[in-house]
Amino acid sequence: MPQLVFLPHAELCPDGAVLEANVGETILDVALRNGINIEHACEKSCACTTCHCIVREGFNDLEPSDELEDDMLDKAWGLEPESRLSCQAKVVDSDMVIEIPKYTVNMVSEGN
Repeated sequence: MPQLVFLPHAELCPDGAVLEANVGETILDVALRNGINIEHACEKSCACTTCHCIVREGFNDLEPSDELEDDMLDKAWGLEPESRLSCQAKVVDSDMVIEIPKYTVNMVSEGN
């Protein structure tokens, strides 16, 4: 089973986390299943950027993003070359290191 290492985030996982993941599961679903409540205002439909994450290790192992995801990412706060929407990036059979950005484009938390 691949492992996802979530780097510390002041609010969502202050100590960081190392989580077991299933191949084909999204990064967001792994996080949510383990109590890391990454915002996802569009309910995982690739219609917002609140679940933006940065794949610090393992990015090149992921399937490439599609045009819709790329268009949404253009609107994300703190966009980096290794940015993905965690609702769209599916776990492959390799470990990853994930950073959750400090901010989202939402002015108010959705409370998901």
